[in-house]
Amino acid sequence: MSEPLSTKPSLRKALGPGILVAGAAIGGSHILSSTQAGADFGWALLPMLILANLFKYPFFLYGQRYTAATGETLLHGYQRLGRGYLNTYLVFTLLNAGWSIGGVALITGFLLTYLPIFNEVNPVFLTVLVTLACVAIALGGRYRALDITAKTIISLLALSTVLAVILALGQGGSGSPEEPLSPYTLIAFGWVIVFMGWMPAPLDLTVWASLWMGARERQTGHRISMREAMFDFHLGYLASVILAFFFLALGALVLWGSPQEIPFRDMAGVRFANTFIGLYAESIGEWSRYLVWLAAVTCMFSTTLTCIDGWPRAVSFTINLQTQKGREEPDTRSHPWVHTLTTLLVVVVAIALVYLFFRYQILDRYLATAMVIAFVTTPYFAFLNYRVMNLPNVPVQYRPKTFLRILSYLGLAFFTIFTILFIVWLFV
Repeated sequence: MSEPLSTKPSLRKALGPGILVAGAAIGGSHILSSTQAGADFGWALLPMLILANLFKYPFFLYGQRYTAATGETLLHGYQRLGRGYLNTYLVFTLLNAGWSIGGVALITGFLLTYLPIFNEVNPVFLTVLVTLACVAIALGGRYRALDITAKTIISLLALSTVLAVILALGQGGSGSPEEPLSPYTLIAFGWVIVFMGWMPAPLDLTVWASLWMGARERQTGHRISMREAMFDFHLGYLASVILAFFFLALGALVLWGSPQEIPFRDMAGVRFANTFIGLYAESIGEWSRYLVWLAAVTCMFSTTLTCIDGWPRAVSFTINLQTQKGREEPDTRSHPWVHTLTTLLVVVVAIALVYLFFRYQILDRYLATAMVIAFVTTPYFAFLNYRVMNLPNVPVQYRPKTFLRILSYLGLAFFTIFTILFIVWLFV
């Protein structure tokens, strides 16, 4: 039998799950979408960045709040709503997993080609190497290795990004274009949806935070209190929001107004990832080239690592939960082969998708598709998380109060309306 968890307050032992969510969030949505938004539209999309983060806030909050309040994961809560909800979650998360893991790993692989020693190496081969390295960390060291790696990378990323913005402010940027583009047009509507899809991250990541809380408790032997969980959550969420702003600022300060044959938003994500490094170096100074590259590659590696741990962990947990009687805690230690097999299968699917899109030269559609899938599934996950927080097993004092209820209703309305408008726009 395992020893009982300590309830003595310890913020240091509680920190981790929220930072891991930030590591997953600070990736495609920041280095690509946020920077592209600033590069093409200046500061015009700042209101949408704020609204997307604001309206997703309560639903991300519920991921850790539910676990701290009940001792269960969000997946237990979905099961309490009905097995159909849990099965639907499994379908949607599998749909997100293959696309998204392949996308973030591919960008990391392309960024590595920026180094002279990798210039002639096939980026798909580098993508496979990055993926295998992340699999080794996720499966080999389990939560401890993931936790240490993510915290190191997030610290390095924050320092590099803030310094790059300060340098851009000092240089004064490239100036605004003579005829600024507006994102609030029918032509640009689809791109705005893509922009919000991963801002700050797909909403099914809330399940990961819930699962990582259990892993953190088993690692440290410390029961995470509500106060500690909320501090950890807000630290990670605030970091992801602030860095999203900084990446948009980099695009607006350095790239906005730069002459281009095609708009930045129409560039394939992998092409843009390398393009903006060169333009930063031209505007800020050649010496800064590898500083910006470092911010970019650490950002994407962190995202790839957390995604390769998070999605398979959630899928295997769901499978174990569906096959167990009662409400025992089915972590990755029960039937560990399920977790390992799930990880390998998801990674194989991701690499296969990358290879197919690379071979047929349609990489520009890859990430856009992943972000659209994330956006259109947002209302469903938001609805589930709100319902779960109002279940009878949640103590009354931890259920959403007036402010969170209103913000939840507004968020549900916002994402539902935009999803409907996007579907109409897409087919009409």
